[in-house]
Amino acid sequence: MTNFKYAAKGPGGKTVEGTINAADKTEAVAELRKQNLVVVRVDEAGAKEPKKKAASAKGGLFKPSAKCSRIELVIFTRQLSTMVGAGLALLESLEVLADQAESPGMKMTCEKLSQEVRGGSDLSAAMEHCPKVFDPLYVSMVRAGEVSGQMDIILDRLAEYQEQSENLRREIKAAMTYPVISMVLVLAITSFLMLGVVPGFRQVFDSLDSDLPAITAFTLGTAEYMKAHWLLVFGGFFALVFGFLAFKKTERGAWMWDRFSLRAPIFGPLVRKIALARFSRTFATLIRSGVPIMGTLDIVAETAGNRVVAQAIYNSRESVRSGNLLSEPLGRSPVFPPMVVRMIAIGERTGSLEVLLEKIAEFYDAQVKAAVKSMTSLIEPLLITVMGVIVGGVVMAVFLPILDVVGKLGGG
Repeated sequence: MTNFKYAAKGPGGKTVEGTINAADKTEAVAELRKQNLVVVRVDEAGAKEPKKKAASAKGGLFKPSAKCSRIELVIFTRQLSTMVGAGLALLESLEVLADQAESPGMKMTCEKLSQEVRGGSDLSAAMEHCPKVFDPLYVSMVRAGEVSGQMDIILDRLAEYQEQSENLRREIKAAMTYPVISMVLVLAITSFLMLGVVPGFRQVFDSLDSDLPAITAFTLGTAEYMKAHWLLVFGGFFALVFGFLAFKKTERGAWMWDRFSLRAPIFGPLVRKIALARFSRTFATLIRSGVPIMGTLDIVAETAGNRVVAQAIYNSRESVRSGNLLSEPLGRSPVFPPMVVRMIAIGERTGSLEVLLEKIAEFYDAQVKAAVKSMTSLIEPLLITVMGVIVGGVVMAVFLPILDVVGKLGGG
């Protein structure tokens, strides 16, 4: 048997240090975990303190930042959960993840976390120093894992939550890719016809010595104006786009856009279902992980993705603080449908709120997938029709005068 020095987080997140006898390091970690401790570090007694690793940040203009993609964060969470669950100490797990990280941003993040944990900081406190990587939901769940001593279970739930959210986001993104590309093609083809093809027929039309049809005169006049003032036309178009994006970043613009996005004829119901799915899944994950209800409502509001939905959650927070049920203020908001409110009310009365919230999340996930599939099948023929109308209209405008003259000559 060997003596091992350890540092761990006990119930309530309190740091505990001491020694333990075990055959090896793995057995020492297993014994400590049986005591509901989150093991931070285990070293053989009398061994030299490992040297601190310096962050591998390169100097100069191209210094990497502690930032990573959503996919990298999902992989990091799943691997950390697996390592902690397999009996590795938290610090050792972070060092392994830092060594095997492929992107500079993730490597720097893991090294920063391991340095702060080695210095005595909680993992949740260390993650708060990397706000670009770990959002409030992530930090709160890790803190709940530290307090409960179930870090591996909490991390596993967090990884599952991230994977489900990422899958839904990927499906929506994939469904919207085709319409966006199609719209770009429509604009490109229209611009090419109006700037490169139609103006070249002016001399042909002048030589016909006949009155032009209204559609031909309009198309030709528009094309010549666009060619003569192309800088003004395209500059005005991009100015409108960037002006809209800039206005949307303001507080008033963001509120107006979020309100409109929930009421839009075609996309409104989809946006609402996405918001309800995110609300339910986030709420259920935090409640199951032991995060207090008031903190849960704050985090759910911050991650709602829509200011109107967030405001409804904040209003319910004040009501819950006063001792009322959550379902009561949510029922007064037009954002939450009666089915969701009733299921939350049943969950509050029966003590199974997280179970019913998961059912709501699953229901709206399925609704979103069906709506995205239906919308994609609707947008495809619609865009083809628009493209056909534009191209066909330009072709008809160009050839109508020629066909008219040919018809007169044939009749003469």
